[in-house]
Order: sequence, then C-alpha cells, then structure tokens
Amino acid sequence: MNKPIVWLGIIFGIGFIALAALYWITPAGALPIYVPGYEAGSAAIHVKHGIGALLLGLAILAYVWFQTGPKHS
Repeated sequence: MNKPIVWLGIIFGIGFIALAALYWITPAGALPIYVPGYEAGSAAIHVKHGIGALLLGLAILAYVWFQTGPKHS
C-alpha cells in the first residue's frame, strides 16, 4: 500500500464529490471564478458538470479502496 497516494486519493475523491454538490446547489453566476462552468450573471445550474465531478470522485475513491485491499501473490 502506497500511503501518500491513498491519502491524496481520499482528499481528491472527497473534493470532487464536494465540487459536485457545489455545482448542483450554486447557480453558474455565483460559482467561484476559477471553477469551470462559471458564467457571469447566469442562473443556470450545471447538472452535467455535477454528475461528472461525482463520477470522478467515486472513481478515485474506488481506486483507493482497491489499493488498500490485501495483496495476493
């Protein structure tokens, strides 16, 4: 088990899931400027961006889960 990769994976996985929630809750005009999907003055909600961020976060957490399992020879 490579501990730095596991911890980075956990941080990034949870971060992407939080980003998905941000996309679903916040209109595009209220997103931080550095977040992809920001559109000044827009009231649209980026559902597809949220789904993509959620899937990416879950995929990273699945990778971490498999990295922490027992090793077979």
